[in-house]
Amino acid sequence: MKTRLTWRKGAFSTTYKILSDGQQIGQLQDNAFKQTSDGEIRQKKYRFKTKGLFKQLTHIIDPETNEVIGNIEYNSWMTKATIHFSDRDIYWKYDNRWQTKWSMQDEKGVYMSFAGGMTKGSIECDDPEDLLVLTGLFVTNYYTQAGIAVFVAVFIPIWISVIN
Repeated sequence: MKTRLTWRKGAFSTTYKILSDGQQIGQLQDNAFKQTSDGEIRQKKYRFKTKGLFKQLTHIIDPETNEVIGNIEYNSWMTKATIHFSDRDIYWKYDNRWQTKWSMQDEKGVYMSFAGGMTKGSIECDDPEDLLVLTGLFVTNYYTQAGIAVFVAVFIPIWISVIN
């Protein structure tokens, strides 16, 4: 039986709220200036800390022990990511051009399917692993912020040259 979770956030909010049957079970709070995000789901906390400038890597940290329990590597085209844990790798990717559907899979196939836009969405999976729910939303948020940064870097100079 498929489990269906939903998520929502305000248009300019930095917090994703994760819901099961309308009840909040978790959240992911982004702090872009510190390059960290803090997540909590079913009373278990995780931290995502991104390092690097051009080739970034995110550590997934258990804040209770301060132990790195996984890493996220991103591809240059901002369409895929690989999540490395000690016992397996999970692959995150966009499933359509509009970046409104994405999925996570391991060597056995699709593990979780996500859908959504800027303010709300859904997550479907057979057996939800809480950390992977947070990680899937984290990667999506990471690419959304990177896309906005690229947009600003490209169009601000163009706009300035047009008005001058």
